[in-house]
Amino acid sequence: MAKWPNVPHCTGWLALDARGNWRMRDERAQAAGLAGDRIRNPTLLGFINRNYLADDAGRWYFQNGPQRVYVDLELTPFICHTDPVAGLALHTGEALGALQSVVLTPEGNLVLATARHCAALDDRDLEQLLPQLELDGRALDENLLAAWIDGEDAGALSFMHDGHALPVERLGRAQLAARFGFDPQPRLEPGDKT
Repeated sequence: MAKWPNVPHCTGWLALDARGNWRMRDERAQAAGLAGDRIRNPTLLGFINRNYLADDAGRWYFQNGPQRVYVDLELTPFICHTDPVAGLALHTGEALGALQSVVLTPEGNLVLATARHCAALDDRDLEQLLPQLELDGRALDENLLAAWIDGEDAGALSFMHDGHALPVERLGRAQLAARFGFDPQPRLEPGDKT
């Protein structure tokens, strides 16, 4: 087999939005700070999802033959959705798995972490999971949740999952990357292998 050509890795061209959509960002979109065009082709989406990986520095990328296409993350490396069969499913189609920690940001982003994945819940699905949140053992409504997020209620928030109550940590959106070890906007440094 012939050796792969030496192609440079690229950054800035592919993004994952906070609802789990892959977005292609051309030079104009990058320069203007735009989200980019949503990728809709099912074959291409399947190819990206199957080849979505992270390097040792927490930079997520899509392996395209010999080239790594590093991904800009609007929120977290994975986005999950409620699914009637799988319960919680990642944007890649996998089941989320057993939860280890839960975070809620001041913006209302629910972040669910397993041993392998850090996934923000698609904001359109939060209402479906609201019954799984309890404040000091009592049912939670939107007003109580808003008060907790704003720090007006210092009670213990928990997320009920698979018969277990997991404590919910209040954490700023900007701290997610450090807490879960990912790079939200990977860029290659001089000396990085290409």
